[in-house]
Amino acid sequence: MNFIQQPQRIESTSFEIIDQIIADEHPDYRFQNPLEKKVITRAVHTTADFDWLNILKFSPAVLEQLQTMISEGCTFYTDTTMALSGINKSLLKQFGCDIRCYIADPQVAEEAKSQSITRSMAAVDKALDQTGKKVFVFGNAPTALFRLMERCGEERPVTIGVPVGFVGAAESKQALYESDFPYITALGRKGGSNVAAAIVNAVLYHMRDYYTRETL
Repeated sequence: MNFIQQPQRIESTSFEIIDQIIADEHPDYRFQNPLEKKVITRAVHTTADFDWLNILKFSPAVLEQLQTMISEGCTFYTDTTMALSGINKSLLKQFGCDIRCYIADPQVAEEAKSQSITRSMAAVDKALDQTGKKVFVFGNAPTALFRLMERCGEERPVTIGVPVGFVGAAESKQALYESDFPYITALGRKGGSNVAAAIVNAVLYHMRDYYTRETL
């Protein structure tokens, strides 16, 4: 049996197929800019679900804001170790960024128990206590997203909020969508840590390719 075995060729062929399906089945669809296309099609690639063409939403200028945060060496805070594992840490390091997930932190577990809240909420509290520029990445925990919006006050960090599920997921993302946060979010129940990581990676790959061209 003949099949593609090279990882880079598998990925490039996948994106070619995605582009062709969009052209054939969604001929009137238009991306706002090249980076938005990269983010949305990577979400499609990660899930094999073309609903992402319509459910992934961006606040005005959020992609520019996210790129600025990365170029300034921000810290990403994730709600799951899966999201943390899926984000390209080699590229984060190249841009001087850090990434943390406090969900398994013993102090977070203690705080969650003492306050009768979820560990995801306590992890947000700990992240907000840290210094430096922050980007939040939520793919699993609606309570984390609600907590962030509740606790931030005047601070409005760039937030990638795509929790998946049936309890609070759609509601938390709708609240983010209606907020004045700079956001990337998804309407409805769909989402996941894999999608959250894919969104960050799409931006990192775009920036890597841009800076590579600039130095040639």
